[in-house]
Amino acid sequence: MLYDLQGEANMSPIVGILYSAVEENSQRLQLITDGMSQEEVDYKGPNNNFNSTAQLIKHIMYVDLNWVYRMKGQPLPHPLKEQYGPMIDANNRLPMVKGKSLNTLMSKYEGVVKILKDSCTQLKDADLDKVVTFGHENEKQATIRWGLWHMADHSRYHQAQINQLRKWYNENSLSN
Repeated sequence: MLYDLQGEANMSPIVGILYSAVEENSQRLQLITDGMSQEEVDYKGPNNNFNSTAQLIKHIMYVDLNWVYRMKGQPLPHPLKEQYGPMIDANNRLPMVKGKSLNTLMSKYEGVVKILKDSCTQLKDADLDKVVTFGHENEKQATIRWGLWHMADHSRYHQAQINQLRKWYNENSLSN
């Protein structure tokens, strides 16, 4: 297998490179979660005090969806906020997710990546300089270029947490 960061033929060169980083990480997320049981998807670590894989996938999805709409220059539509959100709960933590199948979570995430792909075909490299706001209170600013990079980086960060959860889950399963 050859790894490369090339965008789609119908994307501007830099947009395509950044999009392909997000797409590669979405494929990696599928690989590292492949074969997880429902118990493992809902597992919250040895002391039940970490975010589960389900929570992390839903969080990645919601962050990415918010970035897609920032890139479009539009607010996230309320029905999508209801379906994918919220970002955090009343305790400033990732919302609880339990009993959602891995297939459902990954299928929804693939839908978000498809929306991103469609949006990236509309972007030109010059659009990457546009500044948008983000953060819980829209208190931060970043370029669209940074936002696309962040989507890939953010996913990898949480994938490391998922890998750690898998390690703990397997160690816990072997000791029982």
